[in-house]
Amino acid sequence: MKKSLFSLAIVALFSVATTTAVSAQKMAKTVMVGGAAMYPTKNIVENAVNSKDHTTLVAAVKAAGLVETLSSAGPFTVFAPTNEAFNKLPAGTVETLVKPENKATLTKILTYHVVAGRMTSGDLVKAIKAGKGMATLKTVSGGTLTAMMKGKTIQLKDEKGGISTVTIADVMQSNGVIHVVNTVLLPM
Repeated sequence: MKKSLFSLAIVALFSVATTTAVSAQKMAKTVMVGGAAMYPTKNIVENAVNSKDHTTLVAAVKAAGLVETLSSAGPFTVFAPTNEAFNKLPAGTVETLVKPENKATLTKILTYHVVAGRMTSGDLVKAIKAGKGMATLKTVSGGTLTAMMKGKTIQLKDEKGGISTVTIADVMQSNGVIHVVNTVLLPM
């Protein structure tokens, strides 16, 4: 009798935990990016393919073979450059990077925009304050980004000194969070 009550209690706890996680996911707001709704119940890739502002990023992710990785459980924090961000690169850069022979370089650049774990803008701001104005983020590529504030805006500095601004923060995904950025970040 005690064993079945214990089992029932465990089932009830898992049920409450699952319901709470699903409820929290449903309560996360849907954000519009590139003219498309980004649903918190979809993963990073499922949402990104619908943004007309991220067609270059999606093509690059496909060329680098990162679709499966960014569709996995994660969680990931992705700083997602827009098409305009890619257009700031020297002419021909994107076309060169998506060639099969440049897959390693493309992968390094793309994974430089990814941090393991889910870091909301609130988490980033806390880390920046704790670091007295700067927070060092370790990227999946092995490089570092420096997060800082400019007024109320989060900015990222890459290893080459380039600055990118978060233009849309906290686009929640089932496997992480996306922060839209206006400049491609470049590793050393």
